[in-house]
Amino acid sequence: MTSSRTNPESGVGSPAWELLLPAAAAAPARARGRSLQAALREAVRSGRLVSGTRLPSSRDLAADLGVSRGLITEAYEQLTAEGYLRSGRGAGTWVGDAVRAARPRARDLAPRSAGARADFVPGTPDVSLFPRAAWAAAQRGVLSELPHHELGYPDPRGLPRLRTALAELLARRRGVVADPERIVVVSGVSQATTVLGFVLHARGIREVGVENPGSPQHESLYAAAGVTTVPLPMDDEGLAVGPLRESGVRSVVTTPAHQFPTGIGYSADRRAELLGWARSVDGFVLEDDYDGDFRYDRTPVGALQGLDPERVAYAGSVSKSLAPGLRLGWLLVPEALAEDVVERKRTMDLGHPTLDQALFARFLERGDYDRQLRRCQRAYRERRDTLVAALDEHFPGAEVTGIAAGLHVIATLPERYGPQERFLARVGAAGVAVRPLTDYAHARAGHDEEPGVRLVLGYAHQSPSRIRDGVRLMARALAAGEG
Repeated sequence: MTSSRTNPESGVGSPAWELLLPAAAAAPARARGRSLQAALREAVRSGRLVSGTRLPSSRDLAADLGVSRGLITEAYEQLTAEGYLRSGRGAGTWVGDAVRAARPRARDLAPRSAGARADFVPGTPDVSLFPRAAWAAAQRGVLSELPHHELGYPDPRGLPRLRTALAELLARRRGVVADPERIVVVSGVSQATTVLGFVLHARGIREVGVENPGSPQHESLYAAAGVTTVPLPMDDEGLAVGPLRESGVRSVVTTPAHQFPTGIGYSADRRAELLGWARSVDGFVLEDDYDGDFRYDRTPVGALQGLDPERVAYAGSVSKSLAPGLRLGWLLVPEALAEDVVERKRTMDLGHPTLDQALFARFLERGDYDRQLRRCQRAYRERRDTLVAALDEHFPGAEVTGIAAGLHVIATLPERYGPQERFLARVGAAGVAVRPLTDYAHARAGHDEEPGVRLVLGYAHQSPSRIRDGVRLMARALAAGEG
């Protein structure tokens, strides 16, 4: 054993040097140099070797570890060049002071209702319905047929093949005027919203109207683009046009097929009034068609965009029909916005991943997506019916409002189940995750004073049996509280 073992400044024999022993024994021998560098680098990063620690000479450390002196010399030189170590002629090698130990644990920030016995939080589809076999078959097909040149940087609008398939789908199912040249493939409606926000901001538009109540995401998404949201009231037919005109905004976000969260469908008159307003102010309607495919009592009403494609920017995604984790959607834009939207998409990410686009294009072309929509339609209609029946059984007098569509309902419970805050406290204590309508109001004044209880109940992500159990659990929680 060399004398460095007894040198208190060297650090040899301290726990930090134990990290180098497995690296010194790494096989094959050609990997030892890289392993030693990595282990020494990690010892400095983690703080095991603190700033100012003097390292043993290359000769001593090589002897202790049983490796060639050249490996140690190379490791010292490499880490000195990177800034982890410092050295001077005749002064030895020391741990540098440029590194600050920082090893935060990776956290899972995915939104979930942690520990809930029953989860009625809206907005989540049943991802167990994802068509794994058909998706895997499409993936194999794409990998075998995709030309090499399509793996280069894509058209920022998206693959022509996918845009053509989307144009056919959207014209057929949603009644839009779908020009493939005006379709931009995006990472879901959230990115579509952000892209539009940046484009509006560049045009000098600093405010955009949003439905109230409405999606809580709009405020932060537009704020990221420097645009302020202006909450605008709803009535029984849709967005109230009078307050819209008085607001002074020139763009407004809507969910006309199935308004979130109230569940109403915009009337034909209101659609016409909304488009008339847009023309009168030379403005735009931003249509979020988040669940327009799912209507259970009739054929879905066509998208607003089909009435005036030059005033409506139309956004949709596969988040409710396939899975949110795919991060795949589309934005169909008016000609006046098309060039700016494409340029903004290009500067954001250079375009959506090519393989994902080609895969979805094949999925559309072979009819797999239509089959998936029919499968979801059947499942979600059964779950909605189950929820309505369970509410009728366990909460007599409850009223379910909104059209028979989408992935959630609005349930208004009689006054005897209130006040709302007490109701939420009791069902929450019983392990039921549920959201009141007031959570989606941008302006809350007056809502909390209502004596009844108005809930936004999501059902798509739960089986019929879990829906029944969840409603029963809510009822028991209230009954126990009364006792």
